[in-house]
Amino acid sequence: MIRGQMTDARTPGRRFNPATIALIVAALLAAVALGIAVFRSGEGGDGAAPGVAMTNAAAASSTEDMLAALMESVRRNPDDHQSWFNLGFAYRNNNRLAEAEQAFRRASELAPNDANYLAYRAEILLVMARNDEVPPEAERLLRRVIEIEPANPQAKFYLATIRDIRGEHRGAVDDLIALIREAPPGAPWEGQVRGTAVAIASEHGIDIEGRLPPARTPPASPATAGIPGPTREQMEAARALAPSQQDEMVKGMVDRLANRLRQNPRDADGWIRLMRSRMVLNDPRAAGEALRTALAAFRNDAATQGRLRQAARELGVPGTS
Repeated sequence: MIRGQMTDARTPGRRFNPATIALIVAALLAAVALGIAVFRSGEGGDGAAPGVAMTNAAAASSTEDMLAALMESVRRNPDDHQSWFNLGFAYRNNNRLAEAEQAFRRASELAPNDANYLAYRAEILLVMARNDEVPPEAERLLRRVIEIEPANPQAKFYLATIRDIRGEHRGAVDDLIALIREAPPGAPWEGQVRGTAVAIASEHGIDIEGRLPPARTPPASPATAGIPGPTREQMEAARALAPSQQDEMVKGMVDRLANRLRQNPRDADGWIRLMRSRMVLNDPRAAGEALRTALAAFRNDAATQGRLRQAARELGVPGTS
């Protein structure tokens, strides 16, 4: 069976450029279109923390706006392969798989040698397949990806998965372990590949003790904890928006976070996200104000204050040197 979708998070490098917007989207959006759980507000408890429902609704609205903008981009530029790809992964991340496949198909028709377009279309075909069927077109596309880009991790992962489906379990595990060994430190897809290898080995009695390299993760930082970097999908979606839409979306999300923190100030992760966003937006004064407000909210918590100050220093917030 297909064991989940793999996201290739390589980041190709405007006023707010795509990387800037992607950082803020990653820091501010709840788990909606891109499936990344970022907001962790409140002090715990059995119920939802104040403001969470409002935040999720706002994020959903932003997702719908982004999808509408991508559809308009395709309408204006029907021969732009990048716009079709952007639309495809937006459909993909909203679980509109048939529409995603059509968009990826059009992108690859316009740019037939783009490995990413082919890989994402192959992924959708596999996910849409019934039971353990392997659509011949999906396998053909993946092998074409390897011809174009031999180290493509997405294609390698799915080709290994296909081997598992066909009963070549040991070969599938071998391929997955090889892919893990090739993974750069902190590769966002390493955990999924590792989990898949372990699952197949366990299910079929394959001994892999000592064969898996230790997980390699970058050192944690208070300034980036809980805030994933931009994925390729986030980068491409940001690029598809007009500058005015970019400004409005980014500022709106930052303002919503600031408003939520005013209502629920004992959220250290939220304050760090807000400081980071203010600095990315080149507003150090507002970042400094966020730090002062956060410190006041945790006036009786020396450990959290220390964490906030350390994050502020790493982010370059004024007054923390």
